[in-house]
Amino acid sequence: MFSEQMILVTLQGLGESLYMTLLSTLVAYIIGLPLGLILVVTDKNGIHPNAPVNQILGAIINILRSVPFLILLVAIIPFTRLIAGTSIGSTATVVPLVIAAAPFVARVVEGSIKEVDRGVIEASLSMGASTMQVVRKVLVPEAMPSLLTGLALSLTTILSYSAMAGFVAGGGLGAIAINYGYYRKETDIMLLMVVILVIIVQVFQGIGNWIARRADKRIH
Repeated sequence: MFSEQMILVTLQGLGESLYMTLLSTLVAYIIGLPLGLILVVTDKNGIHPNAPVNQILGAIINILRSVPFLILLVAIIPFTRLIAGTSIGSTATVVPLVIAAAPFVARVVEGSIKEVDRGVIEASLSMGASTMQVVRKVLVPEAMPSLLTGLALSLTTILSYSAMAGFVAGGGLGAIAINYGYYRKETDIMLLMVVILVIIVQVFQGIGNWIARRADKRIH
């Protein structure tokens, strides 16, 4: 049986994990959504091709995506301290989470936008729509179901990153699994944290898929 203290610790860890995941996802989308749109628009087959911008931005995104999260987490500790005032805890973990997640979000957005029917885009351009109008009134609305599915994927990915931060006192369920489960060899606590994380993933995925279906005009 888990003690009352352990239950309180678990509830606190759950709150920290949700806080890190939701805040990081929000900021990552504020950064990653426009980056993904720029990648699509400046692509050689985009509505405003620009090879230098596309290649440089794509290279930066690929480099950031290639760095394992734990290495990134440790490598940018000085930057994290500069931004958050500390390198430990859930708020500090948001900084590396955003840096790791924004490039991922950019590629997810790029993939979703590229699913939009080219004919719809060309029809808008032929009617005199500007690049920004096509982006706001065609690309984003038409890709919305896929974007929402991608949002659910991003949430689950960022949640897994936040759990890894437990190795360096990042807070949340991951820290509980490491500090109470691994270091103290209390396997039941570690398994409980895994079960809770799995449940959260299923909830995020289920809600995301439901909203995506509701937003898909093709099934109404």
